[in-house]
Amino acid sequence: MKILFVGDVYGRTGREMIESYLQKLKSKFQPTVTIVNAENAAHGKGLTKKIYRQLIEAGADMLTMGNHTWDNRELFEFIDDAKLLVRPANFPEGTPGTGIRYITLPHTMSVAVINIQGRVFLPPLDDPFRIVKQLVDEAHQKTSIIFVDVHAETTSEKLALGWYLDGRVSAVIGTHTHVQTADERILPQGTAYLTDVGMTGPYNGIIGVKRATVTKRFLTSMPVRFESEEGSGQLGAVLIQIDEKTGKATKINRILINDDHLFFD
Repeated sequence: MKILFVGDVYGRTGREMIESYLQKLKSKFQPTVTIVNAENAAHGKGLTKKIYRQLIEAGADMLTMGNHTWDNRELFEFIDDAKLLVRPANFPEGTPGTGIRYITLPHTMSVAVINIQGRVFLPPLDDPFRIVKQLVDEAHQKTSIIFVDVHAETTSEKLALGWYLDGRVSAVIGTHTHVQTADERILPQGTAYLTDVGMTGPYNGIIGVKRATVTKRFLTSMPVRFESEEGSGQLGAVLIQIDEKTGKATKINRILINDDHLFFD
């Protein structure tokens, strides 16, 4: 079994990269399941129903979210009907949506997809370690193939969650910081790990935002309006191979497409 995970779709440029490359990636690598982080898909802030449908139609089997989940309030209107969407599981009790869903596959067991958010330099949500353990225990009643999107700010928190879940899940992949890291590995007990899969969005911005805007913020410390950079795009992703019988990862490969890393069919 192979899982293709595409990181942080940011704005129109990110959606265009999905339209241009997702089916090409699926054709080349033949993933069993495709998961996409979509928390920045609507102009860098949240998700709309139209874009939710676009990403599913483009080839995503499940969408994950993060700290920008509620930036577009339209999500409140459809999240409970969005059966192919998970938001961070450690939002407070009573928050709409769910942090775990299952992708049902023919002739094999289902894939559990869990979304969890870190707390270091982010809002103080419920304990991600405690919540993710509860969900992993629940998932093991149905499947041994469990994918976890850890949406967090710091490398240390992501790595701690990776080691904490080693041997309990198939993969722990980080999102949020928008810069792909080069530390992909299979942990000793069989969990695939990557600190950050990277962003799918503007290549020449600063984590997706217009360069001049971010520079002004640093130079003046004054509030500015973040807007998506224009121009060429990039796509950050990871491909994970998993033993279906054990749920252990056997291989992990980063994927990066941009002007300096061209894609070849």
